[in-house]
Amino acid sequence: MDPVPWRDAWQDALYGPDGFYRRPEGPAGHFTTSAHGGPGAVLAQALAHLADAEGATHVVDLGAGRGELLGALDAHRPDLRLTGIDVVGRPASLPAAVEWTASPGGAALPDALQDLDGVLVVAHEWLDVVPCTVAEVDESGRLRTVLVDPRSGEESLGGPLDPADAAWCAAHWPTDDAAPGDRVEVGLARDRAWADLLARVRRGAVLAVDYGHTRENRPDGGTLVGYRDGVVVDDPVPDGSCDVTAHVAVDSLRHDELTTQREALHRLLGRPLVPDHGLSRTDPAGYLAALAGTSALTALTDPSGLGGFRWVLARVRAG
Repeated sequence: MDPVPWRDAWQDALYGPDGFYRRPEGPAGHFTTSAHGGPGAVLAQALAHLADAEGATHVVDLGAGRGELLGALDAHRPDLRLTGIDVVGRPASLPAAVEWTASPGGAALPDALQDLDGVLVVAHEWLDVVPCTVAEVDESGRLRTVLVDPRSGEESLGGPLDPADAAWCAAHWPTDDAAPGDRVEVGLARDRAWADLLARVRRGAVLAVDYGHTRENRPDGGTLVGYRDGVVVDDPVPDGSCDVTAHVAVDSLRHDELTTQREALHRLLGRPLVPDHGLSRTDPAGYLAALAGTSALTALTDPSGLGGFRWVLARVRAG
């Protein structure tokens, strides 16, 4: 098989007929995110507060996996209209009140996602799996497209970047001082996907929560990595056997607010507080629930872990 640009192999590996995200176990079978388990319940509380602050009565979860976050939102705030979007059909475990729309995957959004009003769209770890061009600085200092064999993962250098990708790099990830072998994950495909999502909202807010970096701390070696069975795959093969992801250049996205998850959750929920130990005698179940909530919030706001995720918020107002 001839090598192809990483962006093409990546798309097929995740969203093709046998793609990773179509596997029956779902993403939770391979890795845990802020949307799963106890942290997911706390994140749902924070998102409900954000929806209220933005005047939203409808929450759309884009890249919803198997509906874990939606289930937590439904349990916490059954008054909210909830919609999940992912590449698979409606999960059997999803609460009956939650709506579901299948998506093509990657940057492509379903046709039904249009004219959203009074909405908070949550794109939780969506943009990092929108495939993008991977480029590398060659021996002469030029950026060239990285090609990959989808069966073996073996890489090679292709031709120069197309003009649009090259212009994005010049504006957002310049390589004037880069060394041969330095890499760039070109964010233009993510910027365009984000703009398409915003264009589908008539009134509301759109939130991206993701691994990310800004111009001040772009990673010289890139961030392309895989996950399989809970283990990081440093040299992923785009054959559908593992997740493939790369961090997002969050500052190139249109935004009104750009912060970390730690800062956002402290604003929405306050800082983690250890419950009064006396509650363990008067209400043991309540004490354990409060302690679990504190532990989850602590994990979600750990600056060296989940707390370092970037929150990108963009508002759309009608007219």
